[in-house]
Order: sequence, then structure tokens, then C-alpha cells
Amino acid sequence: MSKQAAEHHHQAAEHYEHAARHHREAAKHHEAGDHLSAAHHAHTAQGHLHHATHHATEAAKAHVEHHGHKAAKAVAH
Repeated sequence: MSKQAAEHHHQAAEHYEHAARHHREAAKHHEAGDHLSAAHHAHTAQGHLHHATHHATEAAKAHVEHHGHKAAKAVAH
């Protein structure tokens, strides 16, 4: 189970990093006045953030399933 949780953590990190790159690109395009490209990058970043959140949630669930109620309390806070 911890192997599965680790994979979700890795996937979450990858998606967070992709989201950050797209936000930086969006900022560059906004500064240049290219709002269409900025919107595209912002929207893409939002998708990566959604996937990152999913993987982070799955990792937390895996911890709860593996470690029981003590982990559930930690996740709830």
C-alpha cells in the first residue's frame, strides 16, 4: 500500500510542477499583452492542479487505509 501512496505523491508533485510552469507562462503572456495565450496557460495550469489534488487525495486515502484511524485524524486536520 505504501508503494501506491508513494506513486500518488510522485504524480501529485509532477502535476504541481507542471501547473507552476504554466502559471509562469501565463504571467509572461499577460505581461506581453497576449491575453489569449495567457488564458490558455492558466486553463492548462488549472487542469494540472485538479490532477495534482486528485493524486494528493488518493495518497492520503492510501495512508489512512494502511495506517488506520490515527492517519485519518491527521488527514482531517
